[in-house]
Amino acid sequence: MDNKLEFTTIDEYITQAPPETKEVLQKIRETIQAAAPEATEKISYQMPTFYFEGNLVHFAVAKNHYGFYPASSGIAAFESKLGNYKHSKGAVQFPIKEEVPYDLIKEMTIFRLAENKQKAADKLVKKKKK
Repeated sequence: MDNKLEFTTIDEYITQAPPETKEVLQKIRETIQAAAPEATEKISYQMPTFYFEGNLVHFAVAKNHYGFYPASSGIAAFESKLGNYKHSKGAVQFPIKEEVPYDLIKEMTIFRLAENKQKAADKLVKKKKK
């Protein structure tokens, strides 16, 4: 997508996406929403982002892939399930010409939600100890 565009909502992001990617982007969004219903939507780093006690996951579309960004902890926890998908410390690429693994996106989002909830609980306990 054109990196010069500025988005303020996920709806705007999907509207500006290449036509052949809009349906998949919406399904990724719905998959994340179902996995983390208490999360809120926002744009961060000019990417669709779900937020709960911090950023949970981001997603985006590029020329040849859909990017999914579950933070480095999400990648590390699911390394064995990423198979041949190109991935880095905090991102995984799902080729546009292949079926997107929505179940994996769901699992990774649930993992990140639990992680953020635990971090928030730990922070609260630490704050009460002061």
